[in-house]
Amino acid sequence: QVQVEESGGGLVQAGGSLRLACAPSGRTLSTYAMGWFRQAPGKEREFVAAISRSGSATTYTNSVKGRGSISRDNAKNTAYLQMNNLKPEDTAVYYCAARYTVESNTRYVDDSQYPHWGQGTQVTVSS
Repeated sequence: QVQVEESGGGLVQAGGSLRLACAPSGRTLSTYAMGWFRQAPGKEREFVAAISRSGSATTYTNSVKGRGSISRDNAKNTAYLQMNNLKPEDTAVYYCAARYTVESNTRYVDDSQYPHWGQGTQVTVSS
């Protein structure tokens, strides 16, 4: 079983930034497409961003376009989600997900496409 570990959440003021990190424990990141999802209180989990196995292709939900950046450093076996200009509505538990794939440039935006999930990290944005 692949263990996915997230880090980097916390409390930040509106307008601030956070960088979340994610690593599949004991696995080679370069063989996985990665995604970030979030779930706010009382709401369903939603897609935030995804990056292909190669890192050359990314996609974002509309609400974070221009403020979020997903990236990966395969040498460090870590994927990242940089969030800037944070808003109170970004408050949620953020989940990292991983999917083994042989496709180099495919991004996966549906949570059902990811078999491996982290425990989540809380991001709270105060107004």
